[in-house]
Amino acid sequence: MVRVEVRMRDRQEPLKRTSIALRFDATQETIESTTDRNGVAEFDIEPVSGKVLVAGIARYVGRLDGDILIELWSITETSSICEQGAPPGCNVGSTAYPAMEVRKIEVNGSDILTDSEGYLVDLDEWSEDFVRAAAANEGLELTSEHWEVIRFLRDFFEKRHIQCTVRDMIKHFKKIWGKEKGNNLYLHKIFPRGGPQKQGNRLAGLLRTKGEH
Repeated sequence: MVRVEVRMRDRQEPLKRTSIALRFDATQETIESTTDRNGVAEFDIEPVSGKVLVAGIARYVGRLDGDILIELWSITETSSICEQGAPPGCNVGSTAYPAMEVRKIEVNGSDILTDSEGYLVDLDEWSEDFVRAAAANEGLELTSEHWEVIRFLRDFFEKRHIQCTVRDMIKHFKKIWGKEKGNNLYLHKIFPRGGPQKQGNRLAGLLRTKGEH
């Protein structure tokens, strides 16, 4: 069950009779509802990775589960959700160097450069479509679990400006997935080409982990 509550930040009043949509990362399927007089819209779904759109604008990206509170200054304000590009505060840009071996991957008709291992040369060129193209190139069929890990890695890097360790990943996903899936073995199972620290970071548009060659 997902319960989305939308309020106006200045007056703390509920946003009534407003379109709320959930868009699932793995399938791009969208389901819709409308807030009630308390500014709440409920969806009877299992936990999944995706977005919450309020009046057509993405206001939340991540795990869709339980209570999600969204506060807005204005219904027309620009979305603050970063859906593409390097995480804020990253300040890395291009990692290219002379004679660097690069590969091209086509994303929406444009060639995006990666290094020989598949890491983005310019982190600002990350997008959700890059994830889909890179995953297809690596023979990986994306599921909601992959998207949860990718979003977690990007959020972790945005907040701490360092790569997430496997230990921190296990600690986080054990809480939300349980012991059966929140472990190193399962994370490596769903990211078979190098595990979450390598394949996960590649798809998340982040840097190589320290010490990786």
